[in-house]
Amino acid sequence: MPKINVLPREIAELIAAGEVVERPASVIKEMLENAIDAKADKITVEIQRGGITYMRVTDNGCGISHDDVPLAFLRHATSKIKDGVDLDCIATLGFRGEALAAVSSVARVEMLTKTADSEFGTHYIIEGGKQLLYDEAGCPDGTTVIVRDIFYNTPARMKFLKKDVSEANAVSSVVDRIALSHPEISFKFIRDGKQLLSTSGDGELKSVVYSVLGRDFSQSLISVSYEFEHISVEGLTCKPVACRPTRNNQFVFLNGRLVRSGTVTAAAEQAYKNSAMIGKFPGFVLNITVPFDAVDVNVHPAKTEVRFSDEHRIFSAVYGAVKNALNTGDSRPAVSISKHTFNPFERMTTEQFRQQNIDEAVTAAERIYKQLPEIKKESFINKAPQGEMRLNDFEKPVFYGKTADDGAHTQEEPKRAAATAEPQKEDTGLKNTVSEEIPVTLIGEAFGTYIIVQKENSIFLIDKHAAHERILFNKLKAEHTPQSQAMLTPVRVTLEKREYDAVINNTDMLLKAGFEVEDFGNGSVIVRAVPPTLTGENIQLLIEEIAGSISDTSSVNIAREDNLFHTVACKAAIKAGSDTGDLEMLNLAKRVLSSDDIMYCPHGRPVAFEIKRRELEKQFGRIQ
Repeated sequence: MPKINVLPREIAELIAAGEVVERPASVIKEMLENAIDAKADKITVEIQRGGITYMRVTDNGCGISHDDVPLAFLRHATSKIKDGVDLDCIATLGFRGEALAAVSSVARVEMLTKTADSEFGTHYIIEGGKQLLYDEAGCPDGTTVIVRDIFYNTPARMKFLKKDVSEANAVSSVVDRIALSHPEISFKFIRDGKQLLSTSGDGELKSVVYSVLGRDFSQSLISVSYEFEHISVEGLTCKPVACRPTRNNQFVFLNGRLVRSGTVTAAAEQAYKNSAMIGKFPGFVLNITVPFDAVDVNVHPAKTEVRFSDEHRIFSAVYGAVKNALNTGDSRPAVSISKHTFNPFERMTTEQFRQQNIDEAVTAAERIYKQLPEIKKESFINKAPQGEMRLNDFEKPVFYGKTADDGAHTQEEPKRAAATAEPQKEDTGLKNTVSEEIPVTLIGEAFGTYIIVQKENSIFLIDKHAAHERILFNKLKAEHTPQSQAMLTPVRVTLEKREYDAVINNTDMLLKAGFEVEDFGNGSVIVRAVPPTLTGENIQLLIEEIAGSISDTSSVNIAREDNLFHTVACKAAIKAGSDTGDLEMLNLAKRVLSSDDIMYCPHGRPVAFEIKRRELEKQFGRIQ
């Protein structure tokens, strides 16, 4: 049997630090929790290079006395727990007494702190667990902790850190969430010299949501206030029409602590059943208050997971709170008319507007007439419409300044072809000439969704959306030169920090699908081009959905790429209930029935069902 060794203190502290310090964001989380426990009402966080080289947290809390400063950097040193009884009713955030010890073992740490009743403050420096300076100093009341060069003495862990921008976004996300949990505290966040967040600390949750998550989301929220069997649920939840394609805007705080709870999430989402669209998820900020002895927060080193003594009671409280808010606070959505909408009748009478249309149409007709060959002018005049003419009888608008021949022009209209412009459309293969190699007969369509065709001795029912979605998905995966359509006006999209991080770190992947996206900074991106089939989509919602589909950093690249292609294919595919021409339906059916890789849509749903002639004849009693 191998000999058992007692590890040196330095090694043991490095191992323990791994439970608390994973990246700069985890350091900021621990420092913020200590500042909140110190009763601070103003907290400033500053980082450089994503926090890898520099982090500073400044608060105006109670500070630490001179004699206690060295003790604060020892493992399991805390002012918040005295005996075992306290573990059953933990009311503070940083109760473990491990944060400063863990951070100082893997970084260079400097502290300035002063209590209100002390004449001088304390200046303390510790690096790699070794004390370098312990002296008096002049400083304001409160505490400032500066952390430099994280993992400088553990290069093996340094290589697991991500790019500076990713680490910075992770820190920003931590600050955002803690700011949401404490609207009574004023938070400031400074990244590489730029202030990105400032909350007022006025105690109004909605104002913090506005600062953190933006105006659009904050305007969709309704208040939650509910009590059930000594459990209080307060906060905000969105209207059903504002549900999003991801769960990224769901925030749960338990007794002021950010937690993950499947029970709470399931209860809140259950309250939206039959109100929100399938596949959409509500956004909410819920502050749940329970008796301290009814919850165990000592489950996970990061203190993000909790265990309830009565899960059913928590579920009932959250479900009742959200359901009550929806029943009392929701209203019919209002139609918003843009104030920039052009109304021609503000500047001219109805008759003037009508005459202008006629004049423009006549001008267009005259221009075409002059360009026609002499032999055609007589027939053109004879066929000219009597009375009113419309501009779009002769010309169509140019899309983004480009023209595209729609292939429908004849020799009698040589110039009209050049004057006509259509939006560029991706070749989906559904309008090509139908191959006669596959003997398929189109019977019709049911419910605007299911194509019915006959092939030999079988009838097939084909879900046109699912089939087209799979075809587009396969095409995107195989395509080496993706098609893009430049936008007339680039669109700025503001995203939640995790979504933003996913987009800016996967721009090459997005380009493979036809999206040109650039980082605009501070949680925003600029969309300059999209696939031609998606030019009519709501770009904000589209990018949010795509960001959600690729934001799972635990997935390998190919899985994230598949999620992206799946989202694009679903948006671009023929919709159930839409009007589809016979030729398109027939060609789609032939594509499905001739390809073994078009059996299931990317969701996993079947594309087609087969009904054999023999089975039909059995049902009608023609055969036994």
